[in-house]
Amino acid sequence: MRLEAITWERLGDHLADRLLDLEPGDGSPWQRVAFDGAPAARPGDLAERVAEALRVRGRPSRVVDTHGFLRPASLRLEYGHQDVEAYYDGWFDTGALWREVFGPLEAGGDGRILPDLRDPVSDRATRSDYVRLPPGGVLLLHGPLLLRHWFPFDLTVHLLLSPGALRRRTPEADHWTLPAFERYEQETDPAARADVLVRTDDPRHPAWNG
Repeated sequence: MRLEAITWERLGDHLADRLLDLEPGDGSPWQRVAFDGAPAARPGDLAERVAEALRVRGRPSRVVDTHGFLRPASLRLEYGHQDVEAYYDGWFDTGALWREVFGPLEAGGDGRILPDLRDPVSDRATRSDYVRLPPGGVLLLHGPLLLRHWFPFDLTVHLLLSPGALRRRTPEADHWTLPAFERYEQETDPAARADVLVRTDDPRHPAWNG
């Protein structure tokens, strides 16, 4: 696949402009966008950049981090702090994401979403208030391993790192998660499934397939 060099600023603008013309596929008045990538790829940075570009264009949005929907430590660490299978299948509360984020944005929903459920550092419930995303607004959800859950995204963006870059940019303490991303590549092939592919091996010089 041929990728073209682009700046992060231009990329955010291009994605925002694309969203202005995108119609949700299931009759929902809200758009739902995935920024999928390992933590080392910093998908949240691009989500925030697109949110700002949408704000300038008069389109409301809400950035949601899947790390705010981690399962309690007692569940996700049941088999130890470095269990790859648990990280791949059990760290993120996908049921809560369906219920608290995607459900309210279905056709006929009220648009009231919960921005987070649990603080990933303290492991305590955040007790955040629900926020209302008005019709025409955009959900910008970012996190790892997103494209394997069949969430109803209208646009998917995958931030790709080569295996070498992923290892270099992942803190050594988190190298135990690398097999999970290898499995994700093999089973899901996010680079092929995503609508937009962004290579971020050099964080200063991204490239994309736009």
